[in-house]
Amino acid sequence: MTTATSLNGVNVEQLVGTINAIKENPEIAQFKFRSETQWVDGGHSRTEIKGFYGAEQEDDSRTEPFILEGDEPPVLLGHNAGPNAVEAVLHALASCLSVGFVYNAAARGITIEALSFTLEGDVDLHCFLGLSEETRAGYQNVRVSYRVKSDAPREKIVELCDYVQKTSPVMDIIRNPVPVSVSLED
Repeated sequence: MTTATSLNGVNVEQLVGTINAIKENPEIAQFKFRSETQWVDGGHSRTEIKGFYGAEQEDDSRTEPFILEGDEPPVLLGHNAGPNAVEAVLHALASCLSVGFVYNAAARGITIEALSFTLEGDVDLHCFLGLSEETRAGYQNVRVSYRVKSDAPREKIVELCDYVQKTSPVMDIIRNPVPVSVSLED
């Protein structure tokens, strides 16, 4: 009897192998991701992402950096050279939920034929513009909806999504305070 080793584009044997390796050596799970951002002009900045540390070694699998442009729309004095930072957060959340959904579906033997997320977040600019100390600077609310075409019944999909929300690093970053240190380099 032959079993599929790939489901939803995920190598299930490798996924299970990674989980088992981390169970045997928890240090493998420690990762450090990095980025470097340069201001370009006005609201425009450019971020490079290339190397990271993970699985107890520096990763060199990326031969070229990823370049991410950030800017503001004209109504916020930018030139639309890229999404603004709060839009990038929506992308990060949807991307993380997608990965978690598909990987965990594969681990559970659930076939995903199609998956999409729609996100919307509310920001009040009063704090950002220095007009209020009471208004939150970031998102006041984020709404996520998703559509799935799958062989699994609805209750299994909802259960899967609940699990993915609990294990999503970006969802955790958004829902829980994260210590952030900022320092001026010499």
